[in-house]
Amino acid sequence: MGCASSIHISDRVVYHSGKESEDSPQQNCPQPDHIKPSSSTLTEVQFGPMKLYEDQLQVLLVFAKDDAQSHSFCWACERAGFRCNVARTPEAALESFQEKNHDLIIIDHRHSRYFDAEALCRSIRAISCSHNTVIVAVVKRFDRYESRVFVCLSSQRYVENSNMMACYNELIQLHHGEIRAQIKLRACNAVFTALEQSQDAIEISSEDHIIQYVNPAYECIMGYQRGELLKENTEVPKSEKNKPDLLDNISSCIHRGKEWQGVYYAKKKNGDSVQQNVKMTPVVGQGGKIRHCVSVNRPLNDHNKVSRRSSCERVQAESQTDIQQSSKHKDRRKGSLDVRSTTSRGSDGSSQRRHSSMARIHSMTIEAPITKVINIINAAQESSPMPVAEALDRVLEILRTTELYSPQFGTKEEDPHTNDLVGGLMTDGLRRLSGNEYILATKQLHHIPGHLTTPLSLNDIPPCIAQTMENEDSWDFDIFNLESATIKRPLTYLGLKIFSRFSVCEFLSCPEATLRSWLQSIETNYHSSNSYHNSTHAADVLHATAYFLRKERVKQSLDPIDEVAALIAAAVHDVDHPGRTNSFLCNAGSELAILYNDTAVLESHHAALAFQITTRDDKCNIFKNMERNEYRTLRQAVIDMVLATEMTKHFEHVNKFVNSINKPLATLEENGDSVKSILTAPENRILVKRMLIKCADISNPCRPLELCIEWAGRISEEYFAQTDEEKQQGLPVVMPVFDRNTCSIPKSQISFIDYFITDMFDAWDAFADLPNLMQHLDNNFKYWKSLDEKKLRSLRPPLE
Repeated sequence: MGCASSIHISDRVVYHSGKESEDSPQQNCPQPDHIKPSSSTLTEVQFGPMKLYEDQLQVLLVFAKDDAQSHSFCWACERAGFRCNVARTPEAALESFQEKNHDLIIIDHRHSRYFDAEALCRSIRAISCSHNTVIVAVVKRFDRYESRVFVCLSSQRYVENSNMMACYNELIQLHHGEIRAQIKLRACNAVFTALEQSQDAIEISSEDHIIQYVNPAYECIMGYQRGELLKENTEVPKSEKNKPDLLDNISSCIHRGKEWQGVYYAKKKNGDSVQQNVKMTPVVGQGGKIRHCVSVNRPLNDHNKVSRRSSCERVQAESQTDIQQSSKHKDRRKGSLDVRSTTSRGSDGSSQRRHSSMARIHSMTIEAPITKVINIINAAQESSPMPVAEALDRVLEILRTTELYSPQFGTKEEDPHTNDLVGGLMTDGLRRLSGNEYILATKQLHHIPGHLTTPLSLNDIPPCIAQTMENEDSWDFDIFNLESATIKRPLTYLGLKIFSRFSVCEFLSCPEATLRSWLQSIETNYHSSNSYHNSTHAADVLHATAYFLRKERVKQSLDPIDEVAALIAAAVHDVDHPGRTNSFLCNAGSELAILYNDTAVLESHHAALAFQITTRDDKCNIFKNMERNEYRTLRQAVIDMVLATEMTKHFEHVNKFVNSINKPLATLEENGDSVKSILTAPENRILVKRMLIKCADISNPCRPLELCIEWAGRISEEYFAQTDEEKQQGLPVVMPVFDRNTCSIPKSQISFIDYFITDMFDAWDAFADLPNLMQHLDNNFKYWKSLDEKKLRSLRPPLE
């Protein structure tokens, strides 16, 4: 016999029309609804440790006509001591079932002309209290192998046999088999009610650690919804606070069939770690093997409160000591001498020295702003409710990390283009391969070719080039027209005009000829063979930098030395770029990667080489006449801005800018307060300069569409060439999607805009007010989206 609960239930209840037949009982057959039950006592049923009591079984017979088969079942019910009812029509059967909720229903399925047995079954199953009722169909002998009969009734069938003992045996088998199993399943409702009401967090998982059940207390403590955890192969992340071997010890204990109890840190959905007293119990199931693990968890709330209170009291006591002893620590060097002289006097000098050293260390660290913040949070935890205190614990964990502004990247990102961009642009390499050294350039990096023409004055620039630069102060300026007019040397000419507009020579106290020589020297060390990282890109970044420097909010923030530093940094920020990423150089074991320890390799090289080129020859040394301190300030600003273009720090720079500048500015503006103090603060000026050059460096998606398309083609070609070389040299392919045979340029642009551009330019626009750039960005994104939706992988749609 099959399980009753497996019968499919239709949403539509169907009643077979027909008039209830008259009762026509055969001889010795009890009348319907008038069968007298045999005397019966309650029967005990053991369900694990739970004792159940089984009441007298109730049976409903649904037979349109009284015949030998129905008579035999009536006799069998009386013989077994079961309470029995007989119904002649579906309507009567439904009415009787709703009143008495029978344990077993036997339906005559031999004659479809009287009523539709399957429809009646569906109608019964549509009643909520029918889930634990067993339904059996009596079928003809020649229908026993016909599967269509059992579409609704599954395997619940009894091949007609009017032998009374056969009917009796069938009822006894049903009673001790499926009916008793349904009684136990019904009792599970009480067990689950207890689980649902328990204040302890309860988790039931499979032998493969797949979560099968959690109660509401677990949801409340861990922050998950049950539906989130019961998905296929879902596993709650493990907390890093547990000892490395703890999970292995627990697993070993459970696999041996032993119970484990102890303290365990669980990671909540919001990332917090909560300390719990945990009891894990293995449960043996099918095949005598461990099939489940039941975990009962109780947070150590009282312990946490005591720990926090002790911590706060200790901090407060130490702070009071610091206040009382503050005068002793004003002169750190003198205090150190006093400690040495003290420890030299007594036999316990070593102990005193350690104590004094710790006191001095505490007195120093207590003055650090981050330490003050941590102490304030510790003090606030003492009087906070548990949810707030736990949240503050997580805050403290974050504050104790070194990378406060860098995001933590998950591994769930499914977009291969984004994965490759992150891997290729935000890492310094995957692994070192010996024997594959990459030489950056074959030419002498610092040599100025002797065939260069004599630098021209700004007034002597050829008319065709001058005409090309007429609108260089516009954001829509076409740098590629200038590239063509200058035969791929746009940096010198555009640099002369922009530097003149910002009076750079006057600030540096250098002749224009020196500036021209310097620009030529820098441009010479850009590789014209690169499709993207050449002097045209440098000129483009210089143009964007100059445009940003003219925005009112930027002018309010920066001093003249900052403006000069920004223009110089833009001109040199990619000098001698090999057309390969940092990851490539590190994987190839290049000399530069070794020199700079695989850290910001190219950016460090650009900054260092720029100053080497500048200072090695007086003819191009634009810093020669600067005062030493001013030069050091300018040099530091240039280096800082060039290093800011390294993509591994992208999110750190953007987040610092938003949290340190944009948010405070918005608050002050809402209150009508002056914003000058924020704009001119030295630390904020540094953030503005970093953000400025970062936006200038990757502003291609914010250019007019035609320029954006050209830049996209150039950077893609450079990445294609890198992938080709990586395959040729047997190096790791850091950006596999940039394979010239399979790459979708629209997809790569969409990913780059989504991941790097949108948030950064939203923040920069909020500061500098750049509506035209944001409009270009929106138009360009829609353009790439339209190509991608058409399944196109090229820069442009095909010509019609």
